[in-house]
Amino acid sequence: MKISLGPLLYYWPRDAVFSFYEAVARTPVDIVYLGETVCSRRRELRLSDWLSIAASLTDAGKEVVLSTQVLIESGSDVTLLHKIAEMSVNGDFMVEANDMGAVHCLEGKVPFVAGPHLNIYNLPTLQWMAALGVKRWVMPLEMGQGDLNLLQQGRPSGLETEVFAYGRMPLAFSARCFTARHYNLPKDDCQFRCIDHADGLQMRTRESEEFLVLNGIQTQSARVCNLLPELSVMRDMGVDVVRISPQSQHTVGIIDSFHSVLTQKIAASDAMRAMAPWMPEQACNGYWYGKPGMELCQDPALQALAEKQ
Repeated sequence: MKISLGPLLYYWPRDAVFSFYEAVARTPVDIVYLGETVCSRRRELRLSDWLSIAASLTDAGKEVVLSTQVLIESGSDVTLLHKIAEMSVNGDFMVEANDMGAVHCLEGKVPFVAGPHLNIYNLPTLQWMAALGVKRWVMPLEMGQGDLNLLQQGRPSGLETEVFAYGRMPLAFSARCFTARHYNLPKDDCQFRCIDHADGLQMRTRESEEFLVLNGIQTQSARVCNLLPELSVMRDMGVDVVRISPQSQHTVGIIDSFHSVLTQKIAASDAMRAMAPWMPEQACNGYWYGKPGMELCQDPALQALAEKQ
């Protein structure tokens, strides 16, 4: 089973992004997804910068995948999408398609990754996507292990499965920028306030309980999905890749913990204890068990972690 690092979902200063991926190059992560997937107004890095990072990671032995934007809103977004697709067709890097426009740019031309936002929930859809050229698909975040197991039993030969296993879950996208709205700013003059919140802007209920995280036009879970204790179950189900979503601090430690459990150097319960100080909020795993996503179900290690926090 391989470890992937998902695309950076937040808006960080340019130097911070380069430093982050320099550290990632030294980790045991196998696959790295690069690119802006949330908002095209985030211009700290251009496509040429992402390609420079991609080259460095490739030299470090990582498989690099370029991720496309989830919500295409303008002609410039379409132009960038076509540039990324063209690079894939030319054999530069594989692409993660995060909307059907990207799928249509790639279908029948090159193998590509079907991102978690393509809503692949049943076997006929999975088979159709495989016929279009999908090499690997990322399970939707709301899918539980029971439904995943059914798809695993019937998935087309040669198709890899990837599961979002750690990080705040990207739940929804909107044409409206919620971070700008929080600061009473129009979207077109947002003053790039996302850059002030390296892990998003957390929202709480009137009872002061964690609720959601605002990340520009993206809404995330406040609690952190953590499926590390489920790695052995995933391996038995034939899952090929587990995805870790970047956070501003301790991502390297999170990667090392997953790698140590996968290589059986440490027990999952011990890894969970080590990870406790690195998590920005309580853990959750509800979707995996077919429950509301913010719930924490069954696993004693996760329950102990939540109580500690």
